[in-house]
Amino acid sequence: MPGSARIGFKTSPQEVDWATLDATWAAAGELGAFDSGWMNDHLVHQDRERGGPSYEALTLMAALAHRVPGLSLGHAVLSNTFRHPVVLAKAATVLDNVTGGRFIVGLGAGWHEGEHVPFGIDMPAIGERIDRLRSAVRVLKALFSPAAAKLPGVDLDDRFYPLRGATNEPPPVRAGGPPVWLGGQKPRGLMLAGELGDGWMLPAAGEGVPEFGERRDAILRTLDAGGRDPAGFSFAAQVATGESAKDRRAALALGRAFVEAGATDVILGMPARLGPDGLRRVAREVAEPLRQAVG
Repeated sequence: MPGSARIGFKTSPQEVDWATLDATWAAAGELGAFDSGWMNDHLVHQDRERGGPSYEALTLMAALAHRVPGLSLGHAVLSNTFRHPVVLAKAATVLDNVTGGRFIVGLGAGWHEGEHVPFGIDMPAIGERIDRLRSAVRVLKALFSPAAAKLPGVDLDDRFYPLRGATNEPPPVRAGGPPVWLGGQKPRGLMLAGELGDGWMLPAAGEGVPEFGERRDAILRTLDAGGRDPAGFSFAAQVATGESAKDRRAALALGRAFVEAGATDVILGMPARLGPDGLRRVAREVAEPLRQAVG
């Protein structure tokens, strides 16, 4: 029998206007079908080599948060290359306060050359990007700590982002600050998730249940080696719900399979341009029967 899981929706901000997004999130707040709301983080359209419409994700989520009171909110995932982790920590603290402690920092190393090169954003080789991601998580954890809520602040010796008497005032309302869920898929990224993360996410594109199970097992081994309790760790699977009834039936079956494989969270992605009616179909045909099936 599958275990229980939290169910989220994801409407990423590409090829959609503000009014449609606002109406969709308003509908999500009224439906009662979801535990969380998500979006991706891109400066351009992620499926194009260059360019394409995309809203900035942190400010957009802050603008939409009031539409979904009581839901957890997060990004799958923020690009560490876009923001200094101190700036991210401050923004995350705002969203933590806005949501009453329900904001999740989803964070990845960054990957799309088309949103780095045109804007002069540094995109080192993947090895250094993972090093920087590790450093960023350490900075977030330091600034979310009680010691950062007052002077003398916190110090952190770090190659990329050193801290000297750094404070984060006012602090997060959630004890320990927002949880950090990581998006790494290769061995070093999975190890980082197990060592420092509070959760991990499988991307929606081209990834299935076998990949989820293998990567979950790798993280569990790292948790065990570090003496960390896996009961407090989140494993999220993203499922694309497509545009047709057939797509949604397939998404329901896949969501159930992910839960059976150990997912604690299933995030149902929908093209944002489908609007509130599209989200209602996802709620009725995927989220609600999935909840009935897995609790």
